[in-house]
Amino acid sequence: MPAAEDCHGVNKVMDNISRLSPDLLADACQHILTYLQGQTRGVDSAEISDSVQRAGVRLDTEALQNVIRFLLLTFRSAGKSNLSADDLVSRLEEGSNKWPKASLQVLHRLWSEHSASVHAQQKLQATLSISQLVDMQWKLGMAVSSDICRSLNSPYVSLLLKVVEPSGQICQKSFELTVPQFQNFHKQFKEMAAVMETV
Repeated sequence: MPAAEDCHGVNKVMDNISRLSPDLLADACQHILTYLQGQTRGVDSAEISDSVQRAGVRLDTEALQNVIRFLLLTFRSAGKSNLSADDLVSRLEEGSNKWPKASLQVLHRLWSEHSASVHAQQKLQATLSISQLVDMQWKLGMAVSSDICRSLNSPYVSLLLKVVEPSGQICQKSFELTVPQFQNFHKQFKEMAAVMETV
């Protein structure tokens, strides 16, 4: 379970969880558990945020991210420790007295249904904890001028990578390459693909 070292932080997360209806909490937990079972590549916090906003609950992005991280860490810890649903709920109650009863019932029900597959996936992921590429987008652009050169006219390739970090969060990385750098990048990817086909 998340440590209660930062009592104020945990209490803020508890306050935000208590603002979610049992259905919204179940929806957010379902996204997290689906990821922890290895059925999706990450937790799509934007989709959870849309559901929360459609329900009329006002939570800023950072507060919702903290709720998602807390639940992700809670379920991940429970999976690694192979906790039963009853043990999970007792530990959560020991950590904070602010848990709404309806929220604990949702967590108990969902953990009862998914704990075995989460535990199995956690054992598997213990050996494979690296980031995964989910999506890659690129575009070709032309830099026409800069502060020090009026007529630059230099082509570049802009790359946007979506990566799932081992924590489950999906993040975006972007960078620009000159055309020769991009060609070298492409060559290396082709070499990796050729090696992977032989495995």
